[in-house]
Amino acid sequence: MQFKTRKLSYLSLHPDFRWDSQYLSCEPYKNKNLKYVPIGNTLTSSQYGISIEMNEDNIGTKIYRMNEISNMLCDRNILKHAELNDNQIAAFKLKDRDVLFNRTNSKEFVGRTGIFKKFSDEDIVFASYLVRINPDPEIVTPEYLTAFLNTKYGIIDIKRRARHSINQSNVNLEEVKRIEMPLLCNQLQNGITLSFNKAFDSIQASEGVYNEAQTLLLAELGLSDHQLERRLTFVKNFSDTQRAERIDADYFQPKYDNIAKAIQEYPCGWETLENLCELVGHPSNPPYSDLESEDKTFIVAQKHLGDYTLKDTYWLDDEAKHTTDQFVSKNPQYLLQKNDLVLYTVGGPPHIGKANIILGKKIKATIGSFVTLVRTNPKKINPFLLLVLFNSPIGYLLTNRFQRGMVQQYIYPKDLIQTVIPILPEEKQAEIEQKVLESFNLRNLAKDLLEHAKHAVEIAIEQDEQAAINWLESVSEVSDI
Repeated sequence: MQFKTRKLSYLSLHPDFRWDSQYLSCEPYKNKNLKYVPIGNTLTSSQYGISIEMNEDNIGTKIYRMNEISNMLCDRNILKHAELNDNQIAAFKLKDRDVLFNRTNSKEFVGRTGIFKKFSDEDIVFASYLVRINPDPEIVTPEYLTAFLNTKYGIIDIKRRARHSINQSNVNLEEVKRIEMPLLCNQLQNGITLSFNKAFDSIQASEGVYNEAQTLLLAELGLSDHQLERRLTFVKNFSDTQRAERIDADYFQPKYDNIAKAIQEYPCGWETLENLCELVGHPSNPPYSDLESEDKTFIVAQKHLGDYTLKDTYWLDDEAKHTTDQFVSKNPQYLLQKNDLVLYTVGGPPHIGKANIILGKKIKATIGSFVTLVRTNPKKINPFLLLVLFNSPIGYLLTNRFQRGMVQQYIYPKDLIQTVIPILPEEKQAEIEQKVLESFNLRNLAKDLLEHAKHAVEIAIEQDEQAAINWLESVSEVSDI
């Protein structure tokens, strides 16, 4: 059993006279040869986000939440919007290199920090449980501050300052300001900033290459400039409703038939999804297991889906769930395999119908009932073609046509298998796959660059600044090859 002792006088150093054991016993390591200052002494401004009702209907201004911060950067895909007036937008609009800190969430996510890199001219704001902190770049660059707060030393200091309730943790802004960070030399801070900038450029390039794959597909089908018009009035025969076994008007919108007709007239042919796949479906919801085992089977749910692949190391999260051996033995077909597609098939726009591809078997995993597994027959269709098709505006309409439900929308496998799929020539399918893989490689490069920046800070704390500079320069040379 380990324990620490503190003098009563030490408690008086904190304005709130904190005496909780987590705060007192988890003080992070500090390098005695580095100069440390409270983060608050480096800031030019700080601000809580706006508290306002949000929607997923694309109404109003895009608004960042904790969910859109990953790998130390603010994401480009933003789910929520909020209706704001001009004054509110002006007050909470994000600017290039703003640092966002997640002040309240579960114990796992509190303290998540990312930097906003401006990627468009549209207005984007941030929600109330995020805090914007802006350091003086002459003292601390925003990129270095972001990297430090994501190091193991920054995380330890954040977590020990968090105040916990039943299922929430909170780190208020004043506690963030009290966190002490080392004042690293300009050369090292500039190297860290350069790594962040290279990562951002790599993500930009990744999106460009992926968009080339989508453009190639749509151009091949002659659907690049397809008008996705929603008709206010149209007429359908009663026999059409009998055949489809549906009477909801949206299902019969002419735009769906127009897209399907274009695919069915594609000279190289088409097939239904059912005839191209070995499996399209999902099991009943897997039961959770509390038994600890090295051979866990984790459950992939909606929250684990990323842009095009599952979120990194989600199985390490405190809230990650795994299922029983009995469930796995009864449902072996639903164990994820390389090149499987996982579709978001319950919920609402813009995510429903979104597809992810499994690039490798990192861990043993199955799926929950709110996502659908699509396992192609590789002799009939390239799964990367399906990935790009499903995530394109055309694919979104093809799959979303099949939504059923009231409050909660579903796309059932029995409907999904009716989706018409164009069969592109093998060389076109291979070209699409190559572009998607290139896009993924550029994303991985960005992740590596950000990890290098973070690790450089840890090396400086554990050894010295020169060792960190040497290491960062060595890995930068490899990244430039």
